[in-house]
Amino acid sequence: MFHFSFSVRGLLLTVFVWLSLSVTGFPAYAAVDNYVTRYLQVNEPIPLKISDQGDTRLFAPEELSTGKRLFEENCLNCHVGGATLPDPNISLALKKLQGATPARDNIKNLVAYFRQPMVYDGSEPSFWCRQISERWLSQDQVESLAAFILRAAEKAPGWGSDSF
Repeated sequence: MFHFSFSVRGLLLTVFVWLSLSVTGFPAYAAVDNYVTRYLQVNEPIPLKISDQGDTRLFAPEELSTGKRLFEENCLNCHVGGATLPDPNISLALKKLQGATPARDNIKNLVAYFRQPMVYDGSEPSFWCRQISERWLSQDQVESLAAFILRAAEKAPGWGSDSF
């Protein structure tokens, strides 16, 4: 009987230690999407432009993975592979993001677009893209979404083009 209870305690201790390690020691690896490491080439924090002035901020692979998940959940219906189905002339390719008014090639301006979508030339509101309120996605979430889109525009093969 003593041997049995010792074995159960040992097993419970082993399970507890394993669960503790999986919660504290492994999540950084588990939270990184393979697409982010393979196609966006992000294995460690990378600098991305956050403003028109060229300031940068480091974004971790986990943040880009969160951005990818948010993109899939909220944007994929209209933006398959960075294309824009409602208007194929205006994709999420880097050159197109740079050509918008204001340029959407940085985190700040892309987040501003998410919060209040404007047509490509910035002259009036756009009703093609859903407005993302702060009640829907937090500032951190929309920044991760913007970071994913910008990095995909920089690195993903075929992103925003009609050739894959």
